Amino acid sequence: MSSTAITHIGSLVTNDPSLGAGPIGLIEDATVVIEGDRVAWVGPSGSAPAADTVHDAGGRAAIPGFVDSHSHLVFGGDRTQEFNARMSGRAYSAGGIRTTVAATRAATDEELSANVAHYMAEALRQGTTTFETKSGYGLTVEDEARALRIAAGHTDEVTYLGAHIVSPDYAEDPAGYVALVTGPMLDACAPHARWIDVFCEKGAFDGDQARAILTAGKERGLLPRIHANQLSYGPGVQLGVELDAASADHCTHLTDADVDALAQGNTVATLLPGAEFSTRAEWPDARRLLDAGATVALSTDCNPGSSFTSSMPFCIALAVRDMKMTPDEAIWSATAGGAQALRRTDVGRLTPGSRADLALLDAPSHVHLAYRPGVPLITEVWRAGVRAV
Repeated sequence: MSSTAITHIGSLVTNDPSLGAGPIGLIEDATVVIEGDRVAWVGPSGSAPAADTVHDAGGRAAIPGFVDSHSHLVFGGDRTQEFNARMSGRAYSAGGIRTTVAATRAATDEELSANVAHYMAEALRQGTTTFETKSGYGLTVEDEARALRIAAGHTDEVTYLGAHIVSPDYAEDPAGYVALVTGPMLDACAPHARWIDVFCEKGAFDGDQARAILTAGKERGLLPRIHANQLSYGPGVQLGVELDAASADHCTHLTDADVDALAQGNTVATLLPGAEFSTRAEWPDARRLLDAGATVALSTDCNPGSSFTSSMPFCIALAVRDMKMTPDEAIWSATAGGAQALRRTDVGRLTPGSRADLALLDAPSHVHLAYRPGVPLITEVWRAGVRAV
């Protein structure tokens, strides 16, 4: 197996404190040696072993590839008019999803697959090497199943979100829709997904409905995650912790009991600052969660309605500026934190044995991701040991 050494990295974020300084394991003047699709060695350049090929980073910083653990990429159309109206004074609500449902149902498989490929390629150019994405814009048995089949053609991290909102077809019969989601739709979708999710929120699904949906998914072998406490206080976070959900996503409106539950459980609090930016909503208080001992991830929530960004660097800048995270905390949450939200140990870090996913920055430090917001700093991306960008 041939090896490649990426040498003269100005500063390297490993996310392994045993390898370098601080919680992010920072190494100055570092080298990463890759064999196949894995990291074989990490350390100071002066101690690096020989490799078949040498790639000089020229003093640029390197970080693990971003792990985007929450996105909605299987959709048709866009919601430009809704965004324009919202920026002109109309409040955001969950109901706007119905617009995308209609466009998605009308799109062909080829159109939907091309859309997923387009936005994943866009994210890859910005350093994202691991993607999760969901169904949720079909809301019929056939359309949800095809969304998951399409998503599975692009990523292994696929989430069944038939419980995004109550389908317009069941507007007068929410209980009937829950029965569909936990019955025939689940039967059709489970073979194509790893995860099950539910939007537990006013205007979507209440706590009892969410519990029934996630429990049914667990019984079929799907792992739970939950949209929780985005628009209002509610039962979502504590339900997620109770059911051992991998992540509770949004976490904008939290009681002290919610924070304590996240700090004491295994559920990651995944924060999605693009949604607050795009809806002019209250920012999640990342500082409160971190100080309590909760594990925090950052993700884009890329979707056509409430967070139409694929940029993890943008989310890092927002988290540092408006959610009271330090640059080190933000980079960890966008990499290792996202990996924990997907219960992955092979990504989100640069340590021997991890998948060789990394991004080189046109900057001497990862801090520049927040220090220079909006600047395209990602110059190279390596994914599974191959230079992809």
